[in-house]
Amino acid sequence: MALSSSHLSSISLKFRNPNTSSSVTPRVLLSLTDDSSNPVLRVSADSAPRARFVARRRETISVRQLERPLTDYMSLPASQYSVLDAERIERVDDNTFRCYVYRFKFFAFEVCPVLLVRVEEQPNGCCIKLLSCKLEGSPIVVAQNDKFDASMENKISCDSTKSDSPVQQLSSDATIEVNIEVPFAFRPIPIQSIESAGTKVLEQILRIMLPRFMAQLVKDYQGWAAGDTSRQPLGTGEI
Repeated sequence: MALSSSHLSSISLKFRNPNTSSSVTPRVLLSLTDDSSNPVLRVSADSAPRARFVARRRETISVRQLERPLTDYMSLPASQYSVLDAERIERVDDNTFRCYVYRFKFFAFEVCPVLLVRVEEQPNGCCIKLLSCKLEGSPIVVAQNDKFDASMENKISCDSTKSDSPVQQLSSDATIEVNIEVPFAFRPIPIQSIESAGTKVLEQILRIMLPRFMAQLVKDYQGWAAGDTSRQPLGTGEI
């Protein structure tokens, strides 16, 4: 059989990491050349393991309605939203905001996520969706900026079926998911341990940030209902 100078075909092989229960599937090229009857195996794709962190939390708070109802406040266009905390949130345009999450430790490394989010108006509330996330902090953390994907959604709403009630329920339902390539320094650690630690960090962020966000939202509603049109930020950046 005659071959040209080289002939390549690809196959996939699965390798199991002895430290984890997951497997990786690098792409392998099988190379045959005229100069040799022996095939040459060459791995051509990154086989780095990946970890997945997911956290969910729902917060509900009772709000006493004032002269201007909560449903009217929740129906305001995003262009009229207060940034709530000028130390941690800045407006990019009418519907887009940049959020600086507080610094935290992941193993021994400092992490400070900077989120770009977009607000989508919905009946009786809104949905905040993540557009992008940039990591700041320790050098090994900053190096991961092109090696992870993240998604976040926070639905804020009030119960419109009880609009005449003197007390309304304001709810926030948030989900965060992160998929990251495990850095080389972390690869001796079992994937399950990394995922458990990462999930706990995300859960802690939601446990701290959601109640604080909801409390600021209620204060902003009270100011708006009392006729305060300044919509000045209420937060000081402190956790």
